[in-house]
This record gives sequence, C-alpha cells and structure tokens, in this order.
Amino acid sequence: MTESNRPLLFVEGTSQQGSSELPPAWRLFIRFCTDLKHGEIERLSIQDGLPVLAEVTKKKVKFHGRP
Repeated sequence: MTESNRPLLFVEGTSQQGSSELPPAWRLFIRFCTDLKHGEIERLSIQDGLPVLAEVTKKKVKFHGRP
C-alpha cells in the first residue's frame, strides 16, 4: 500500500485540546513502526492507554536470491 493510499486512523475520545486527534505518544509509535518497515516488537509497555516503551526490537533483513 502506498503512502497516499493508506487509510486514516481515527481514535475515539478526545485529547487534552478537546479534539479527536491522535496523542503524541501514538504518533511517535506509529512513526517508529513506519521507519522499521519490517521487524518485530516483542515487548510493548502500555500505560493509561498510551505506548511508553518498546523493550526489545528486532529488524529483519531478507536476502532475496537475486543474481
């Protein structure tokens, strides 16, 4: 899926500003996942509904059989 075709993410509830925008912690986590591209997050700590810590991360590198 290309960047322009990705669906928008809506979150129920309101932020401190009173709008329904994504909290900064979730935006940072989503950016981390986007930058990771392929990989695993083994442990993700959530507090008060927000991501606070990814303890172990791994990045996968695939070596395709290209000549």
